[in-house]
Amino acid sequence: MSTRHLFGTDGIRGVAGRAPMTAPFALMLGLATAEHLRDRGTDRPVVVVGRDTRRSGPMLASAVTAGLTAGGADVVDLGVMPTPGVSHLVRALEAAAGVVVSASHNPFEDNGLKLFGADGAKLADAEEAALETRMNALDRGSVAALGGDERTGAHLGQVRRYRFEDGHYVRFLLGNAPFLDGLRVALDCANGAAYRIAPRVFEQIGARLEVASAKPDGLNINTACGSTHPEAVRERVLRGGFDVGISFDGDADRVLLVDRRGRLVTGDHMIAINALVRGDANVVATQMTNLGIERFLASEGVTLHRVQVGDRYVHEKLLGEGWRLGGEQSGHVLFLDKAPTGDGILTALQTLAACRASGVPLEAWMDRIPSFPQTLVNVAVPHGAKAQLAGDPVVLAAVADVEAALGADGRVNVRPSGTEPLVRVMVEAATDAQVAQWSEHVADAVRRAASQGASAPMGTPAAPGAGEARFS
Repeated sequence: MSTRHLFGTDGIRGVAGRAPMTAPFALMLGLATAEHLRDRGTDRPVVVVGRDTRRSGPMLASAVTAGLTAGGADVVDLGVMPTPGVSHLVRALEAAAGVVVSASHNPFEDNGLKLFGADGAKLADAEEAALETRMNALDRGSVAALGGDERTGAHLGQVRRYRFEDGHYVRFLLGNAPFLDGLRVALDCANGAAYRIAPRVFEQIGARLEVASAKPDGLNINTACGSTHPEAVRERVLRGGFDVGISFDGDADRVLLVDRRGRLVTGDHMIAINALVRGDANVVATQMTNLGIERFLASEGVTLHRVQVGDRYVHEKLLGEGWRLGGEQSGHVLFLDKAPTGDGILTALQTLAACRASGVPLEAWMDRIPSFPQTLVNVAVPHGAKAQLAGDPVVLAAVADVEAALGADGRVNVRPSGTEPLVRVMVEAATDAQVAQWSEHVADAVRRAASQGASAPMGTPAAPGAGEARFS
């Protein structure tokens, strides 16, 4: 079986302008995708292409479009569109596939390429591996050779722009939204892909809205704003007396909320609220999900099933078991009865709808749902060594120390980042003092293991929920 080397848990990512995130690579991926779709029996496939607001987005979107059309596919150019909007439009426009040019919550220098199948879901591992095989063969030959002599004239694909006013995705969101009846909402669009659509939706459902970080300039996506910096919307909520703060990431597939008392409402909390109101007996979460929330759900008759970090693994488990609800602490939540992929705007709407339906305001839900203290420490390590360091005997011994000390009242998780030269250390315990003590114990072990073959790196704490989906 072919294995994937380019594709991670959420497409292909890298620094824009540096291999693999270059225009020639994007063209090659587009060409390989068109040929892959044609080989599967779609004579003239239609592919939708959307992007976030990064400066490198038009470059990469144009290149992948060139590859697709050279391979005989027609392209619907969506322009700036949230990742879940691309997923929705694949199905709404009956396209064969979708391509998203986005690095989600990463810094603006990065970018990525992510593919959806005709069902609007991310491609399976096997299909991504097949694309890599085709691209490797192409790389050994020539780009022109893959197109074939027949790809001239009318055999070339064409491009048309999507009419934003057609509003397929907006209508879908409004169809799954509560009426907010003057609820005071502080909205943070991360200077990203939701900057037009999210304010439009919340205004139409009766929110009294204050919008921030909705002026993208190509460089300011996720910069001191959005769900990677929830302190920004928290300050606005407390200062302005808002009922709720809503903060998206750069491509709007995840969201974090803040209640009127300034408490962070993570994906864990939103899964719990929706599960109880909807009546879901089983939910899927990851190794990062808070132990306090797992125990709370158990006390309410809901079983939480853990999988490895990455929304694709949550998706696989939900599909395999026939369940509907799951997600990650980061705010990447899946409602598979509503959409095939995570959607930050939909998640916010469904959570507010659940609060309305239950008659329990968000802050009262937060009073009910306990969370153990938890911290995430990022330890910088040499890029090629991060996987080995996470399993180094020195690190494993430190993990064993924590597990012995905390027993059933705590957890430790050590994972290499999927997108950065980092090993991430998560520790959860009954007290803040235990969390601080044991997270430093494990982080120091990672540093010592790294120093065997590289200069000692530094660890930096990250807010809970700020980086989980970036693990490999």
